[in-house]
Amino acid sequence: MGVLDKVSQVLNQALIWMAGVFLVAMIFLTCTNILLRLVWVPVRGTFELMGYLGAIVTAFALGYTQMKRGHIAVDILVQRFSRRTQKVLNGINHFICMIFFSIAAWQIAKYGMTLWRTGEVTETLRIIYYPFTFGVVVGCATLSVAFLTDFLKSVLAVKDSEQ
Repeated sequence: MGVLDKVSQVLNQALIWMAGVFLVAMIFLTCTNILLRLVWVPVRGTFELMGYLGAIVTAFALGYTQMKRGHIAVDILVQRFSRRTQKVLNGINHFICMIFFSIAAWQIAKYGMTLWRTGEVTETLRIIYYPFTFGVVVGCATLSVAFLTDFLKSVLAVKDSEQ
């Protein structure tokens, strides 16, 4: 359990730093495009680049946000339950989310392989699609690993409370 948690932390820390770099690139691209529009020469393909970089930033931040408990949770009903029931429900939630994002990563990877085989490119800049698609796969997979560690922690916490 400790090794899996450490691997998840290292992966998500690396991805959040890369997401930060891509976010800074998005900021520079936006500022450059705004300044160049003043002289009627906008950066070609800005819309495409912002979309793909935004997908990578979002995907790479998913696991880290889960580790820091930064995702929105509506738990009005769950708060009324006992502490043990809350732990069980959290464990079930982590398990379902882990399965969901594992399937999402798998299906997006299948789609990425199709894009790779067909050699599909963007309209304006002719950038290949599949690296961005596989970036989203990496983000979903690391989120799934984060949910797995949370699930295992929940199971161990429920077992500890039973003893």
